[in-house]
Order: sequence, then structure tokens, then C-alpha cells
Amino acid sequence: MEPVFLIIVAVVVAFFVVVALINRYRRCPSDKILVIYGNKGMNKSAKCVHGGGAFVWPVIEDYAYLSLTPISIDANLTNALSRQNIRVDVPCRFTVGISTEPESMLAAAERLLGQTAQQIQELARDILFGQLRLVIATMSIEELNSDRDKFLEAISANVEVELKKIGLRLINVNVTDIKDESGYIEALGQEAAAKAINEAKVRVAEQEKVGEIGKAEAVRETRIRTAEANAQAVQGENEAKIAIANSDAIRREKEAEAQRKATAAEKVAQAQALEEAYAAEQKAESARADRERSTQTANVIVAQEIEKKRLVIAAEAEAEQKRVNAKGEADAIFAKMEAEAKGLFEILTKQADGYDKMIQAAGGDATKAYTLLLLEKLPELVKTQVEAIKGINIDKVTVWDNGGGAADGKTSTANFLSGLMKSVPPLQELFDQAGMALPEYLAKKKEEATEATEE
Repeated sequence: MEPVFLIIVAVVVAFFVVVALINRYRRCPSDKILVIYGNKGMNKSAKCVHGGGAFVWPVIEDYAYLSLTPISIDANLTNALSRQNIRVDVPCRFTVGISTEPESMLAAAERLLGQTAQQIQELARDILFGQLRLVIATMSIEELNSDRDKFLEAISANVEVELKKIGLRLINVNVTDIKDESGYIEALGQEAAAKAINEAKVRVAEQEKVGEIGKAEAVRETRIRTAEANAQAVQGENEAKIAIANSDAIRREKEAEAQRKATAAEKVAQAQALEEAYAAEQKAESARADRERSTQTANVIVAQEIEKKRLVIAAEAEAEQKRVNAKGEADAIFAKMEAEAKGLFEILTKQADGYDKMIQAAGGDATKAYTLLLLEKLPELVKTQVEAIKGINIDKVTVWDNGGGAADGKTSTANFLSGLMKSVPPLQELFDQAGMALPEYLAKKKEEATEATEE
């Protein structure tokens, strides 16, 4: 029985050991960090587990949880000095939480374990206030007011480093309206509003540049009235601030300096607003000038271009008509000359054939053919000789003739008539001038006649 008892005892002891070990296994929820501390060696103060579990040895180890729930911290910073030495109020709300990075979890276990949420919030607020003042001191009012991204990046870059030292990380930063006691930010807002209004008016003027001139004049007048009203309002505000500054004798020097800066900023904003208003008016006038120029172009230049094209088309048509007429006349002249050439060719061809047949009829003797042709033209040649003096118109001839005869027995009247007949070219001379020769029988007769006369 004793061995059985020992076995039962051993089984019971083993069971209780297993149950004890199981009970010492701790699981970590997703919204917490399990911190196991105790026997962790000389270089490690604790073991941090997130999203898992671990055994916690009894006696030598213990555990605790760190909550990952985000903590919201209001950091309404007042009288923070900017880079321009202007004090500003920066209301902020930070959301922080314990980081799940290994180094940050270990730092949170060393510095925040056992702290309540309120204590962690106060500790983080002190760090946030210090870093927020440091960031504001490096930035101007314009950067704080307009470049929020740069402001938030600077806050995140400075705050993250300091929060990481105690195991926290920055989740979110929400910065509401920034205010300053000198009214500088308000002046910047007025400047931005005036600029936005002027830009909107410029866009409206550009869209309505094709509208009526009267409407453009009305818009310009409205802008001028609005600028004057704004100038009067700014002037009233300046006078009120000057009265307050004069009544405050204790802070007179600082208020005067702040008022000087605010007045300068407002004047700059006012000058910029007026400059942009004038620029908008200039754009509107330029648009109106463009419209007038386009109208004149459409009414005058376009009509002249149309008339020019019409004249060019008419001139081209007239030139084409002249080319067609010239071509027709050239074709007609060519046809006429071609017909005349063909007729002349036919005449010369027929004459050549006739001459050829005449030579053949004369037995091949060209001289005989030539004589035949000359006999055929002889009546015309004689007629030509006779008509040489036919056209002479002798109105009156006075003859002084004493009736005596000359050596040859002829009277002066007979000699006059004989000389007149000799003025007719002789037939032989006529042939000589033409480069021809009289037929032999005519030449012989002429020589015989000449010899008979000489005898």
C-alpha cells in the first residue's frame, strides 16, 4: 500500500504544481501593457509584453498593467513670447498615450508604473507647456496664424522627443484660435479678408469683362466706397486704441510700443488692400479695353478683310477670264496662220508643179520655159512702161518755138515730146534692172534698129 500511496501523493503534487503554473500565466489585453518585474537581471529592470502572455514566477516575480487608453490634456498657454516679442495666447488640446515601442514601453514601466491617469496627465502637461513655449519662441505671428502645418510639425518634433523619455507618444494636437494682446493677428485677419474680397472681385471682373461698361463702372464705384469705409473703420479703431493707450499711464511705454507695431501692421495691411483694389480696377479697365479693341477689330478689320478677299477673288476671276480670252485669241490666230500657211504651201506646190510641167513641155530646156513665162508676162511689162508717165499731170506747157529746126531737122516741140517718151525705161534696161535678159530675137531686132538709126 505504501508505494501506491506515494504514487498518489506524487500525482497530487504534480497536479497542484501544474495548476499553480497555469494560474501564474498572465495574458495581456490589447489595450494594456503587461509589466513583469523582479528577477530580470542587472541590465533589465522589467519585461514588457503587449498583445500576448507570459509566465510570472511566484515569489521571485510580480506583474502590473499599464493602460494604453489615450489621455486628453488641455494646454491653454497664455502670454507666450513669439519671435517678434509679441505675447500670444495659444489654446491647445493634446492627446497622448503610452507608446508600444519596446524602448518606450520599458521607459513607461520605469517612470509611469503605479501612477494614476491624473498624475500622468500633470506630468505630460508640464512637458507640453515647456516645449510649446519653446516652439512659439522660434516662430513669427504670421507663421503661427497662417502656416498651421509648420506649427504642428514643430510641436510634434519637439514634444515627441521629450514624451518618449517617459514612454509616451503624441497622438494628436488640436490648436484653436490664437490671440495676441496687441491685436496683430486681428489685423492680419482683416488683411486676409480684404485680400480674399479683392481676389473675388478680380475674378468676378474677369468673368464679367464682356458685360456692359456701366456695370463695370458700378463695380468700381462699389470697390472705392468699400475701401473708403474700411479706411474710416480702421481710422476709428486706431483713434480708440490711442485713447486707451493715453489713459493707461502705468503701462504707457509698453502699450505705446505695442500700439506702434499694431498701427504699422494695420497700415501695411491697408496699403496692401488699396494696392490690390487698384490692381483689380486696372485689370477691369484692361478687360474693358480688350473688349473695345475686339469690337473695333470685328467691326472694321474683319469687314476690310472680307472686302479684300472679295477684291482678290474678283481680280483672280478677271485674270482667269483674260487668260481664257487670250488663249482663245491665240488659238484663233494660230488657226488662221496655220490655214494661210497651208494655202501658201498649196499655191507654191501648185506653182512648182506647173513650172515642172512647163519645163517638161519645153523639152527640159529651162531657158525656153523661162521665155514662155516672159512672153506670158510681156503685155504686163509693156503696160507698166506705158503707165510710167500716165500719172503725170501737165497742167500747162509753154513752148517757145521759132519754127526753126535743129541739125537733125526736128523742131523744139518734137524734141520735147521725144525726150518725154525717152523718160520711159526701155524694155532692155527694164530687163537689165531685173537681172534678166531679153530673148535673143528681141535683142537682135533692137541691135539692128540701133544700127539702122546710126546709118
